[in-house]
Amino acid sequence: MTSPVAVIIGAGPAGLTAAYELLDGTDIHPIVLEASGEIGGISRTARYKGNRIDIGGHRFFSKSERVMQWWANIFPPQGAPARDDRLLSRAVTLAGEVTQHPLRGEAVTRPAPDPEIDDLVMLSRTRLSRILFLRKFFDYPITLSQKILANLGPARVTKIIAGYLRAQLFPIKPEDSLEAFFTNRFGGELYRTFFRDYTEKVWGVSCREIPADWGAQRVKGLSLAATLKHAVGKAFAKPGKAQGSVETSLIDAFQYPKYGPGQLWEEVARQVEAAGAEVRLHTRAVAIHTDGGRVTGVTVQGPDGTETLPCDYCFSSMPVKELIAGMAAPDAVRATADGLPYRDFMTVGVLAKRLKLTNTTAQRTVNDIVPDNWIYIQEPDVKVGRLQLFNNWSPYLVADPSLVWLGMEYFCQEGDAMWTAADADFTRFAVGELAQIGVADPADVVDTTVIRVQKAYPAYFGTYRDFARVRAFTDGFFNLFLIGRNGMHRYNNMDHSMLTAMAAVENIRAGITDKAGLWSVNAEEDYHETK
Repeated sequence: MTSPVAVIIGAGPAGLTAAYELLDGTDIHPIVLEASGEIGGISRTARYKGNRIDIGGHRFFSKSERVMQWWANIFPPQGAPARDDRLLSRAVTLAGEVTQHPLRGEAVTRPAPDPEIDDLVMLSRTRLSRILFLRKFFDYPITLSQKILANLGPARVTKIIAGYLRAQLFPIKPEDSLEAFFTNRFGGELYRTFFRDYTEKVWGVSCREIPADWGAQRVKGLSLAATLKHAVGKAFAKPGKAQGSVETSLIDAFQYPKYGPGQLWEEVARQVEAAGAEVRLHTRAVAIHTDGGRVTGVTVQGPDGTETLPCDYCFSSMPVKELIAGMAAPDAVRATADGLPYRDFMTVGVLAKRLKLTNTTAQRTVNDIVPDNWIYIQEPDVKVGRLQLFNNWSPYLVADPSLVWLGMEYFCQEGDAMWTAADADFTRFAVGELAQIGVADPADVVDTTVIRVQKAYPAYFGTYRDFARVRAFTDGFFNLFLIGRNGMHRYNNMDHSMLTAMAAVENIRAGITDKAGLWSVNAEEDYHETK
């Protein structure tokens, strides 16, 4: 008897999780399609001359214990110090023995891996993100520490406090824009100081044009009161206390694969193929065929030409705009999908001999570079939105540990001046911005590279207000499951994308056709993160 077939569009976290879950307890045969030649979607790890770039930055932390255990089963926690931990004699949490449950295999218990010897290992990393504003560092998320108060100056601090009190007494109603959302939680002055310019860099429109939905999903539980509460709680916390009840934006540590997030998803792809799934790279879904209330097949274009794959189930993490374009859909649904906006993303990898920034923190680092994972650039006179210091994510992302490996992140629109600039011109511009904000001297830059990512961020404006029309249409096909960030046009993080795939597979196992469980992921306060 022939096994049922599931066509899974996209080899990112959602698609690969769906394939893994189907293989773990069902007889369904997954066929995973990936239009690019890369595994991991926006969670992939790019390679450049022995260095690795984490596209967008991915902390492996989740409020979902199921997700945390899933990751640990693929990449167990380290049992010995990493390279930088050894060099600095830095204390780090180490595991003893680990037990892994391979797909369709027997559980194996063994000593926890040594990252200096083993590659399939999850490192324990310290989180530090700060804001660069007025050419000074501010904690992220914002807390009213003595240092921050001194950096802001008494006049601005007075305005911040007054603005916060005013917002508590006279909140903006209705709260129908992101500007109103932020103002009600932080006050007008703090919103204008630390939120407005960066957010408008990311989305390319005024915060007044962005619905409050974005804030409600991403920072629902975070406010000035929450950050103060966290600071007080941290001061009195017992060592080793679990962070499960902490807002994701406020976590102090996270897990991280030795060679970045893409390494984990490449291993998942290897495992699902070994268990019988097909993973087809350079293969694009171009049409979804339906009959009544079910999907019957997917037409694909690949290296060997065009073919139609019959299927019993279809999982889609491709952009909703492209999915609906390949279906027979009502005009109103097609118009809504076609008008859904996205923001595109560029990373400039910069290899430098040194930084001009001084490490004034208590955190020790190799070569005493600043210890940040991310630095949010709030300076209005430059276009760069965020810096990553890959040395601090994992020492194994950098080929030469004597150098600093930076990622300069730019938010743009496909076809605009940034997107279409020649690589040499854009890297020259980016390095100039590093000098302008006092991060690095162009004379110390050794090498650069540019990476472009299409449709990195589904946006909550344009025709998004009518998205329920699209959801009602796609939910009408009992065997079609929209999963992941672009698949659901929701600003989900990696763990949320995985949870949507898990929920879809649970629906199949239980014979549930209602998709409400999928759409509820990241709808509650426990599922959010700001990045």
